Amino acid sequence: MRRAVLALGSTVAGLILLLSFRSHTGSAASAGVSAAGTGSQSPSAAPSASAGGSAGGSMGGAASPTPAAGGGAGGRVVTGDVINGPYGPSQVAVTLSGSKITKVTVLQHTDDGSNSQQIDGNALPKLTSETLAAQSAKIDAVSGASYTSAGYIKSLQSALDKAQA
Repeated sequence: MRRAVLALGSTVAGLILLLSFRSHTGSAASAGVSAAGTGSQSPSAAPSASAGGSAGGSMGGAASPTPAAGGGAGGRVVTGDVINGPYGPSQVAVTLSGSKITKVTVLQHTDDGSNSQQIDGNALPKLTSETLAAQSAKIDAVSGASYTSAGYIKSLQSALDKAQA
């Protein structure tokens, strides 16, 4: 009887652990599907977000399309490649005015729970401000956000390479 209770308890504990396990591959795959949709809709979705939310916040989606919409032919948006990392995909879009980087918009970032959100919330603004200051992808990684920094920098470099071509 004692062994049966112990076996049942172990089985229940094992099932709970198994059901609560979250795979990195599953979140990257589902984010990758949405990335294909946002990547193709990004240029057309940006102006509509500007029109609907221009009075909203200056740091959100409203600020992103403003240089491109206001600059007309001078502002163009180039989307970088999706870089898949161990904690999910990373992708950025760069708004250029001539050869000058005027804005960097993070389209996708690592998403592996609250820890990733906290790390990205700290790292992404720093990476963006460094990019605008350096005007290139040759920026320093943020300490404690190695995977976020690596994905951001690789996607940024791919966007800048596409802009040069």
